[in-house]
Amino acid sequence: MIIKQISIFLENVAGRLAEVTKLLAKHEINLRAMTIADTADFGILRIVVDQPDKAVKALRDGGFTAKVTEVLAVEVEDRPGGLAKVMEIFQQNHVNIEYLYVSLEKNKDKAVVIFKVEDIKLGQKIVEEHGLGGKVTL
Repeated sequence: MIIKQISIFLENVAGRLAEVTKLLAKHEINLRAMTIADTADFGILRIVVDQPDKAVKALRDGGFTAKVTEVLAVEVEDRPGGLAKVMEIFQQNHVNIEYLYVSLEKNKDKAVVIFKVEDIKLGQKIVEEHGLGGKVTL
């Protein structure tokens, strides 16, 4: 399933991440997935939330630089080899994965993995053809 991911650019200083989470809490926006990559000077926080449009507005109004990107949410069997199976399907179908991270959501015996792929339409097609979408709820 295609979902919205928000990328937030943060200065690499103490408390900046706390400001983002407080702002989201203030607006009653629930985090569903997150990852952060950093350098010495800045970081990119990538999040999936239950109300992406509201979150982007709140973040921008709060002085943060935020960008929306489409990503894939894919159900992966929560067992050894579950992710390997999905990766093999993507490899066989020439889906280039730029990055991935795991959601806080879990649906019974499945985990939800967020994939940023080069070609979102191809990725979605492969997910649908192989029944990987499941009943993802984020």
